[in-house]
Amino acid sequence: MDELTPRRIVEELDKYIIGQNDAKKSVAIALRNRYRRQRLPDELKDEVAPKNIIMIGSTGIGKTEIARRLAHLAKVPFLKVEATKFTEVGYVGRDVESMVRDLTNLTLNMVKSEAIESVKGKADELAEERILDLLLPVPRGRGKKKLTTPFIPFMEIEPESEEVDTKERFAATREKLREQLRQGVLEDRMIEIEVKETVLPMIEVFAGSGIEGIDMGLTDALSTVLPSKLKKRKVTVAEARRILAQEESQKIIDMEKVTKEAISRVENQGIIFLDELDKIAGSGTPGGGPDVSREGVQRDLLPIVEGSTVNTRYGPVRTQHILFIAAGTFHNSKPSDLIPELQGRFPIRVELNTLTEEQFKQILTQPQNALIKQYVALLETEEIKIKFTEDAIDEMASMAYAINERTENIGARRLHTIIEKVVEDISFEAPEISTKEIIIDREYVRKKLEDIVKDEDLSRYIL
Repeated sequence: MDELTPRRIVEELDKYIIGQNDAKKSVAIALRNRYRRQRLPDELKDEVAPKNIIMIGSTGIGKTEIARRLAHLAKVPFLKVEATKFTEVGYVGRDVESMVRDLTNLTLNMVKSEAIESVKGKADELAEERILDLLLPVPRGRGKKKLTTPFIPFMEIEPESEEVDTKERFAATREKLREQLRQGVLEDRMIEIEVKETVLPMIEVFAGSGIEGIDMGLTDALSTVLPSKLKKRKVTVAEARRILAQEESQKIIDMEKVTKEAISRVENQGIIFLDELDKIAGSGTPGGGPDVSREGVQRDLLPIVEGSTVNTRYGPVRTQHILFIAAGTFHNSKPSDLIPELQGRFPIRVELNTLTEEQFKQILTQPQNALIKQYVALLETEEIKIKFTEDAIDEMASMAYAINERTENIGARRLHTIIEKVVEDISFEAPEISTKEIIIDREYVRKKLEDIVKDEDLSRYIL
């Protein structure tokens, strides 16, 4: 994290997201402040609260992508949740605390994966020993033979030389098998292993019931109460290595330590991206109706954003230092329509700019995951090389911008629709195409989209 300065964070985000410099700057500062807070004395550390952010702008201009890339860059726990999820059932819908539980689950899996990776070498060694035991079982103890002599009646003599010889031959054979195992010679040999199997009762009756938290720890609780039985399976050596290594790594890692680390990361590094915040904002006119539901959701969200303790299956999680990044189009409402208490918990507001025609062109070509690069790579798997000329890229960017202006503005997502229509026939016929090099120019783009663009109603429907 030392090297992730705000400037460096913005530079990394620039590799994937075109424009929106103000939003990038705000999230870069917010992320760096989390690192700065960790270096403060304990008495001051708890006093520094994260500065939550609201990103305002139309769909498809990079709000979600900025938050997602930020979390990936910093390798911190990240959860995206739609605020409308809390209005689907009745007035309130899902329990708002569920997002903290979900983030904790994701973080625990992340920390557990890291722990498993750290003991991978030891787990592989133990799995190898278990496979060798299955390929060459340890011989049963031969016991001690009692021999007598006429000179010393009933004297016990152990046949040490025979026993040592047997041990040496067994060890030599085992090492030979070990060498073959490591060389991959035995990968396809079938062996029988025993795996643990826990039978859980059917609990699908709760699915979709809308009662959040009923099954929060039910599966885990049942798995600890119900006995697990061993089930024999015939698998290849390669598959056995994977299964047994996983079993051994589970035995090695300290789950108590993993759980503690996961909760700490959620509390100090967690990011929750709260999308569609504008959908729970009031219309600005007092009264009942849907506004009652929206305000109810806001009041339920308030303690979580403000800082409270949420009980999870792994223990209590404090939300005081979780960073909340909210987003919304705010076409039919504005941030000031949120209840004042919630507004105060999102002190930083950033307005994202509508994408220009030039930025559409950059989105097609510049990012590391640019759409043009994706389609070229996809068709190369069919040994077809496609090349987009400069004028073809200009035409697609121009069409996307014009259609966004004429119809609903869906931002960069319009480019997905247009480029998909342009290469549709090539993608369909790719396995049978004899021409392995195809050039897509302005005329090709116009030909593929001519009929759709001319017909206004069809354009609205398809593009």
